[in-house]
Amino acid sequence: MSVKILIIDDERIIIDSCFRILKSGDYQLDAVQDGFEGLRKIDENHYDVVILDIMMPKIDGLEVLRRIREGYPDIDVIMITGLSQIETAVKSMKLGAFDYLPKPFDPDELKLVVSRALERRRLLWENLNLKTEVGAKYRFDNIIGTSPQMQSVFRLVAKCAPTNSTVMLTGESGTGKELIARAIHYNSLRKDKPFIAVDCNALSESLLESELFGHVKGAFTGAVTNKQGMLEIAEGGTLFLDEIGNISLATQAKLLRVVQEREFKAVGGTKTQAANFRLITATNKNLKAMVADGRFREDLFYRINIFPIAIPPLRDRRDDIPALAFHFLRAFNEEVGKNVTEFSEGAMGVLMNYDWPGNVRELENTVQRAVILATDSVIRAAHLVNIDGTSPWSAVDIPQTGDELKQVKKLAREKSVENIEKLFVLDALKRNAWNATKSAEETGMQRANFQALMKKYNIRLREPDCDSDESGAP
Repeated sequence: MSVKILIIDDERIIIDSCFRILKSGDYQLDAVQDGFEGLRKIDENHYDVVILDIMMPKIDGLEVLRRIREGYPDIDVIMITGLSQIETAVKSMKLGAFDYLPKPFDPDELKLVVSRALERRRLLWENLNLKTEVGAKYRFDNIIGTSPQMQSVFRLVAKCAPTNSTVMLTGESGTGKELIARAIHYNSLRKDKPFIAVDCNALSESLLESELFGHVKGAFTGAVTNKQGMLEIAEGGTLFLDEIGNISLATQAKLLRVVQEREFKAVGGTKTQAANFRLITATNKNLKAMVADGRFREDLFYRINIFPIAIPPLRDRRDDIPALAFHFLRAFNEEVGKNVTEFSEGAMGVLMNYDWPGNVRELENTVQRAVILATDSVIRAAHLVNIDGTSPWSAVDIPQTGDELKQVKKLAREKSVENIEKLFVLDALKRNAWNATKSAEETGMQRANFQALMKKYNIRLREPDCDSDESGAP
């Protein structure tokens, strides 16, 4: 569709000049020599850009501009002005004009300002479409979960979303806490403002403070410029603090002040800044127990636990597994360019009977790998080798060809190695009171390599008095 431009100027020579300059572009050009006639044309047609003279009889350009901005705020208006009217042109910018050109204007100047206006429109439309797509993605009916447990979660989300209430999401790693947080945001009054997520587990104490509050130049070694913090970037929107149970007591104290007073200071700064945001937190820890142990501030806990929502683990809502599995199957089919359409009976049985310590995230990773491994349109149990405790094949999925037999044997060897590696890491951690550094030293491994194995098998550090294996999604 070509761009439509309307020229409103009482001088025919200016109109002819604009036509001559812009005719090389893919534009549909219209022109009138009267402001009232211009407004009528705008009422009858859709225009992308209006080129408008300031000084005209009957009605001047500023009044035409006001009426355009009131009735059609999506139209970009470029003002044309004489050299003696620059102050008026500047006033037009305050009224919402995109730009102005002084007479006589150079052809390249006119082409450039029209091009800039159209580029701005393109970016605005792309941003609007992106927001529409993102908002649709996080509608409640687009989040998979028909089980009674998830329907209960959706009811709570629907109640709290349109409010400004602080929400705390609890649940194991991989249950989809960030997905629920985004659903709350995109169904709230703040949906057109930023959603800012901060992973409190991924940053050291000093880096987390800088990430949250920002810092001023010279605040610490390496602070060579001022930096905005996430509190400032989240202005008017939602701040999501994931794994809030991992922040230090010192940072908790500073966060408490922000939550109470709705103001903060950048690291190394003296200026107090107002903070307007909605707070959503998430944790996979028992914060009440941490309060009792003195590891989490009681006053902060009660400030963030205003509207708690518990996300159930996948093993407690097994009815959702088939729908989730097929959702991921379709997504990864498109991503890798395959045509895998179904799960065999044996494969679905494995998925349904597995306990999913890594929850939905582990299921997603499992299906992704299975799609890559599949040799035809069916995912079989042999393709689900990264699920702990499952056989690499079942009676339903006995290899049918020589190629399938080779694949099953290869996957079985990989599975055997993976089991040994995981047991190796877990045993070393247990012997060393779940201290990763000591475990690496004792086994003669580099700490980074030892931690890479921990990450590979979703093994998290925990309290040394716990006996059960701890593994979850990364």
